[in-house]
Amino acid sequence: MKAINYDGKVFHMLSNVGPGDVDPETVFFYHQKDDYLWGHYEGGEVLMGVILGKVRSDNTIEFNYQHFDKSGFLKGGHCISRPEVINGTILLHEKWVWTEGCAGSGTSILEEINDH
Repeated sequence: MKAINYDGKVFHMLSNVGPGDVDPETVFFYHQKDDYLWGHYEGGEVLMGVILGKVRSDNTIEFNYQHFDKSGFLKGGHCISRPEVINGTILLHEKWVWTEGCAGSGTSILEEINDH
């Protein structure tokens, strides 16, 4: 698989199954240097959030996330995100688990926004 560079990529949520806070109004902004990945996200039920992780050789991303929800409550978790490229657009298939401030796990699909 060709290496994906996530630097400057912007995503929105297509689906979320489980006790997550992200919704279709949440937008994710990614940055990458070498195999280090970081970013932020906001919108919908998320006031502000950050991610920090690494990109594996198969383009899978492993990261931790933290955010404040609209009530100002701090939550955090861990996520493995597997990319799929369809017609040049990246879909991220995520498996996540809460590790702080909330319980449970779930799956999400993020879609790259190409016209930002």
